[in-house]
Amino acid sequence: MSAKILVVDDNAINLKLVSDVLEFEGYDILKAVDAEEAQVVVAATLPDLILMDIALPGMDGLTLTRKLKAEQRTRGIRIVALTAFAMKGDDQKAFDAGCDGYITKPIDTRKLPDQVAEILQRTITQKPKEPVP
Repeated sequence: MSAKILVVDDNAINLKLVSDVLEFEGYDILKAVDAEEAQVVVAATLPDLILMDIALPGMDGLTLTRKLKAEQRTRGIRIVALTAFAMKGDDQKAFDAGCDGYITKPIDTRKLPDQVAEILQRTITQKPKEPVP
């Protein structure tokens, strides 16, 4: 059974790119364009992993991450910040919000499948101290 991955990104091109690359690798892809839609998807189907854009309209990705990590039903979902914010300290903000990984945009489509596989294999208790290479 392939892992279910929810990709949350308000940019249609990024959403399609990430989804297409991971679908090609055999993952079951769910999509959302904002935090509200992501919450509906998560309520209906618990994904194994969420690739979460940080800069979303309305509720931002870090706020949604904190909300999901605070709820018993969803706290075990691995969440990876998927963001163009690559300033010093931004990765720590993502980890502080509860993210289990941090991948910067633009996405390297050759590396993404390996990054996702590595995060899926990690146990939830192993919080990384560094961004995923």
